[in-house]
Amino acid sequence: MNTCSQIKAILWLGIVVCLFTLIKSQATDDPLLDVIFITDAAAKGALCLDGSPGAYYFSPGFDDGVDNWIVYLPGGAWCGSVGGCLEKTKNPRGSNINAEPTQLALPFLRPNKTINPDFYNWNKVFILYCDGASFMADIDAVDPETKLYFRGRRIFTSVIEELMATKGMANAANALLAGDSAGGLATVLNCDRFRSFLPNACRVKCYTDSGFFIQAKNLPGTLATNYFAPIVAFHELADYLPKSCTQRLGAGLCFYPENVGGDIQTPLFIVNSDFDTYQLVNFIHPNQPDEEGWKNCTSTFTGLRNCTTNQLQIIRDFRTTFLNTLEGLDDNPSRGLFISSCYVHDIIYTPGSWQGTPTFQNKTIQQAIGDWYFERNSVQIIDTEHSSPIRC
Repeated sequence: MNTCSQIKAILWLGIVVCLFTLIKSQATDDPLLDVIFITDAAAKGALCLDGSPGAYYFSPGFDDGVDNWIVYLPGGAWCGSVGGCLEKTKNPRGSNINAEPTQLALPFLRPNKTINPDFYNWNKVFILYCDGASFMADIDAVDPETKLYFRGRRIFTSVIEELMATKGMANAANALLAGDSAGGLATVLNCDRFRSFLPNACRVKCYTDSGFFIQAKNLPGTLATNYFAPIVAFHELADYLPKSCTQRLGAGLCFYPENVGGDIQTPLFIVNSDFDTYQLVNFIHPNQPDEEGWKNCTSTFTGLRNCTTNQLQIIRDFRTTFLNTLEGLDDNPSRGLFISSCYVHDIIYTPGSWQGTPTFQNKTIQQAIGDWYFERNSVQIIDTEHSSPIRC
């Protein structure tokens, strides 16, 4: 792994640790949930990169929520090489060996009616992300030298089947697949498949947070167009991506929601920033070889004060490109939108974002998702007030 990749891996691991620390610190009054390892995971091949069993957390529903379900897929980036995937086996994004009991403190997973009025009493499932490919890979062979397993698709399938067989999910009336970042992309790519597991449910929908990654091919120094190609190739994902996309585009381009979103039949809600910091930092490199200057400018909101006039314009151009890409999706009335100008990635992890800032058209994210899911109102909210990043 080169120095740049090592730095990115360390930064991402730091983010993961901080997010899990935040999860635990925000919910001291919520139940501590044991890790549930998939039954007969080895026989099913439902294994993490390092061969440890796939796992999940489960919080049972209660009262009139016993037949309603949320399944959550967390983020944690990807790996597209032997070195990158071996590096992931050293942390929770590639191994469940050290998985511990935890609390589900993301606001839409909490059993608190004040904080989570629409989903507080639902069954809640948190599937641990440890495959490096957004729960999409399914390679049967294992290299005896690397001993790496690429089985995220089997983990997702095995958890859902286990929930249906042992936890009552087969009787689901309402269900929501949700995820953020790499898990948000997994939500997009697995949305229709999730719906296929629950043909008798009244309402099945999907919610992606910070998972709408764009090609941004018109921006200077963009790495976005080829960002996913090595991942798709390394994990041999072509056969599991929508044929409607792979028949007209290279498989690497079919990892982008903009190229598959129009094919998704299940209602999808997109929460994203049009100043998505992960994409700005990792996809756009206009300062090469002075990459450090771009990172100093874009890594944090306060870092924006270090940006040159040209760099600030590129950041604003990213927003324009993001909104144009979103507008290029088909006009699907079942799709919901909440697009903010917050300078952030993983919006749902931002303190106060669920019921506080940002608020647009007099709706918080919590109200917008609830209204969309239960069809109380059509929700297509885009922050048109701010053309520059805002702090949230």
